[in-house]
Amino acid sequence: MAKITRTGSAHWQGGGKDGKGELSTESGALANVSYSFSRRFGDEKGTNPEELIAVAHAGCFNMQLAFMLAGAGHAPESLRTEARVTIESEGAGFKISSSALTLRAKVPGLDAAQFRKIADDAKAGCPVSKLLNATVTLDAALE
Repeated sequence: MAKITRTGSAHWQGGGKDGKGELSTESGALANVSYSFSRRFGDEKGTNPEELIAVAHAGCFNMQLAFMLAGAGHAPESLRTEARVTIESEGAGFKISSSALTLRAKVPGLDAAQFRKIADDAKAGCPVSKLLNATVTLDAALE
């Protein structure tokens, strides 16, 4: 497969706490979606970079796992993954320290040990997992 590049953009106006910005994607899935300090570090409704990383990680992991399960002869019926991305203080700034994946899956004909091995391999092989310089954990269970 050829190299693929996807594009996202951010526009920001003002200072860190009092400023505001908009996020957009090349595909148009996000178009001028507002973000701000209070959306990132407070309770104001709206999106933020960590939430977008979480959804990207969950989606990437599900797709990686689906390919690996199908390759092992066990097409999944259902994969539900939540990613909990943690941002914390580091010196004068912040860092994303972890992404905790919680997976609940329906995969007919697959035993728990084989499921866990494939899920762990998918976690390690997911391109977003590889991108994150953070601890990535996985709680995986068959339903």
